[in-house]
Amino acid sequence: MDLEHKFCRFDTEITVADGTKIEGYASLFGACDQGGDVVYAGAYGLSLKRLAGEGRAVKMLWQHDPAQPIGIWDEVREDDRGLYVRGRILDCIEKGREAAALIAAGAIDGLSIGYRTVKAAKDEKGRRLLTELELWEVSLVTFPMLPSARVAAKGESLDASMLRELAQALEGARLDLARH
Repeated sequence: MDLEHKFCRFDTEITVADGTKIEGYASLFGACDQGGDVVYAGAYGLSLKRLAGEGRAVKMLWQHDPAQPIGIWDEVREDDRGLYVRGRILDCIEKGREAAALIAAGAIDGLSIGYRTVKAAKDEKGRRLLTELELWEVSLVTFPMLPSARVAAKGESLDASMLRELAQALEGARLDLARH
């Protein structure tokens, strides 16, 4: 099966500090995305264990381009909320400096995971329920899946109107799925 991508734009889910340190959630369990996929808790567990056992790591890429690694994920793990990532954008390379500048300016504000589906099923609403995924990479991207949320760069704070906008977008997506 081919490599798939799941885009996610973040609000409070990810933070950037000092222009290069980045952390947050690349995937949230139980949330239905615009593609109709729901990732279940534990879906990344075997993949992360296998990577660790082989001494390999999930890659940090620019726009899913395997020729453009832009940093290092120092930590990638599942918790009860989702797939948590913590890493560093490398400012010693040109694309890393560009990515940090674009994030600071608000031009780039999303993450996307690159993975292969190992186990999935469809529910009665036609959603794909992802129970096992082989995680390959987490990219910084221009067009994430949740259009109303965003990355908060260092020094920014999230206000209540942004959180209400995100809640409204998620409710709208839920209602759209319920109609189908």
